Order: sequence, then structure tokens, then C-alpha cells
Amino acid sequence: MNLSNVRAVIFDMDGLLVDSERLARAALIETAGVFGILPDLEIFTRMIGLPEDGSLNLLRQRYGLDFPAEKYIRKTAVACEALVASGNLQLKAGAHELLAFLDRAGLPKALATSSSRQKAKCTLAAVQIVDRFDVVVTRTDVARGKPYPDLFLRAAKDLGTSGDQCIALEDSYNGVRAAHAAGIRVIMVPDLLPPTAEMTDLSDAIMPDLFAVLDALLRSELKQAEVLI
Repeated sequence: MNLSNVRAVIFDMDGLLVDSERLARAALIETAGVFGILPDLEIFTRMIGLPEDGSLNLLRQRYGLDFPAEKYIRKTAVACEALVASGNLQLKAGAHELLAFLDRAGLPKALATSSSRQKAKCTLAAVQIVDRFDVVVTRTDVARGKPYPDLFLRAAKDLGTSGDQCIALEDSYNGVRAAHAAGIRVIMVPDLLPPTAEMTDLSDAIMPDLFAVLDALLRSELKQAEVLI
């Protein structure tokens, strides 16, 4: 893919920057026992990349309209926070190196996450990157979450760039759909969700990890330098 005109990078958070999706799924399974329901790994996996309202809808579809979905989500959040507080949350491989490269290159960075602003702040603080982004846009800040384009459109606007000058990094299906709907090129870096034919069509590239993204940007930088010589 051509990265020569990239002027800003927009990151997803959960599953892309931080290895949180496994913790979230573990918390969902743990909390299921408290509520006396059988864990549904298919539903729990489909909740990846969804804002809370989307997750609530999935839970009600699976467990019934009278299921206390809001209470279940709150209990799950508490269980997940306990896992984070215990030191289980880690940055994804290559995250430090990629952020450092973007700093050196002077490329602005935004975060566009389906999490609430409070949760995003706590997550970023837990892995010590709370001050690494020029712009942070959360589900709290927009009318609609992913797969709608609102988060990415807001991030590009706040960065002062047009969508065609940005690259988005996503791990979830709804994240890829949202970036594509915003007219922003997207690289999928899969986490728990494997790439599908749809994801291949919507993504400019599918890369195994953030080290691969860094390598692509470094190669693009080298090519631009060669053109100038």
C-alpha cells in the first residue's frame, strides 16, 4: 500500500494497542457464572469492537429481553477492572516502537475508541501511554459508535487533516467498517477476530502485528528519501 501521503495515524485502543480483549472475554465468562447463564463465546466474540449499546442488544437477543444486561455489563466491567489492577493488561507487541517512530517523524496521532472516555483514560494510564496522543475521541464524544464513521470523522477533524491523509489501525470488524465508511484507509491488525473476505475487501492491508505496520512506514519513509536524493 502507498503510505507516502500519510499525515496522521488514528489508532483503535482495545485489541489493537492494548491486549485487553482477552481480559474482557475472561471477565464476561467469569460474570456469566454469577448470573447463572451459560457463557456464549460466539456472542462474547461478536461484542468485540462494539460500543456498550451494541453489546447490550446482543446480550438481550441471546438471553432474552428480561435479562438484566446493564447490570451484567457493569459487573463485567468491575471484573475486568480487577484484572487490569492486578497487572494483567499489556501493550500489544510493537506498540511502543510504533508510537516512538511517529513521535520522531512528527506525525500526529489520534485514538478513536468505542470505550467511554473514563474507561479509555484508565486503560491508557494502566499501560502508561495516556499522554501519547494529540487527540482522543471516545464513544462519549459522538452520537454513534462503530461501525458508523463518527469516531473516525471526529478524529480526523480534530487532527486538522482530511480523511485521505490519515491511516487507521484496527483489529475489529466494526472498526474496519467504521474507518472505511469515513473514507479513511485502514490497516487491519487482527486480534481475536480472524480476517474475513469482507475485511480483505475493506482494508488496504492486513498485517500480523504493529511491528509490520512500523516496517511498512519505515519502508515508505526510505522510498521518499530516495526520491529526494
